[in-house]
Amino acid sequence: MTDVWDDSLLTNPHAVADKRRRVQQMFAAIAPSYDLNNRLHSLWMDQSWRRKAVRLAQIQPGDRVVDVACGTGDLTLAFVRELIRAAKGTERGGWSVPADRLPPLAIGIDFTFEMLPLAQAKTDLVHYFWADKQDLSDGWRKPIVWLNGDAQNLPLPDACCDVASIAFGIRNVVDPLAAAKEFFRILRPGGRAIILEFSTPTNPLFRALYHFYFEHILPRTATWISGDKTGAYKYLPQSVGTFIDRQTMVEMLAKAGFANIEQHPMTFGICVCYRGFKR
Repeated sequence: MTDVWDDSLLTNPHAVADKRRRVQQMFAAIAPSYDLNNRLHSLWMDQSWRRKAVRLAQIQPGDRVVDVACGTGDLTLAFVRELIRAAKGTERGGWSVPADRLPPLAIGIDFTFEMLPLAQAKTDLVHYFWADKQDLSDGWRKPIVWLNGDAQNLPLPDACCDVASIAFGIRNVVDPLAAAKEFFRILRPGGRAIILEFSTPTNPLFRALYHFYFEHILPRTATWISGDKTGAYKYLPQSVGTFIDRQTMVEMLAKAGFANIEQHPMTFGICVCYRGFKR
């Protein structure tokens, strides 16, 4: 697979007519090296950003989480860790139904199917280290359900979760407002939308260093590591640089119905976590 993104398309990748297909093909191609590139090129900060997003979600015992554009499952798994911690010490994790009928703690959804087996393998490997034997007997052997689906048309009923999240994926959606409206639809009253996305640093010196690294160093080294031929790591900086700004993101969430919308910049503004509430 070659030339999913070429220079003529990268002037504004969000305006490309078949953006959805190209993004899907791109992520399918880079899935095997996705985690390695994330860790190396964020200097391991990507996990710290996800942990901050989980804290901002204000997880309570019995909450349910839907993580959209879950990729290989890093944010979904971070949520499950926090959900188990929140439920510890409550009777059957806060549920009054039989253990064998417990719903999953979280649902991870991604429209690139090739990401989901990697997420499942990661779950199988690590979640046993988080839950003790009593936890496992109470129905947490399979705490996550992984689904192939589109953020603009989530395969879930209304008011089915307490947190709806997306990390570094909203800019890859063809219609971000449609995705925000879907988040609002699936959240219960009091639910929280958590959106983690790249941004541009406000400090002029750091912004210049950021652009040099993001536009000239990262595309070359990430492409070399992944062996990518789709242009994925040329798309990355262009998709960030041409995406909506912070204020427009807040306005979009308000238009979708969310209230008390907040911005939480991290690492000099490289990344921002947006939080909105469904009243």
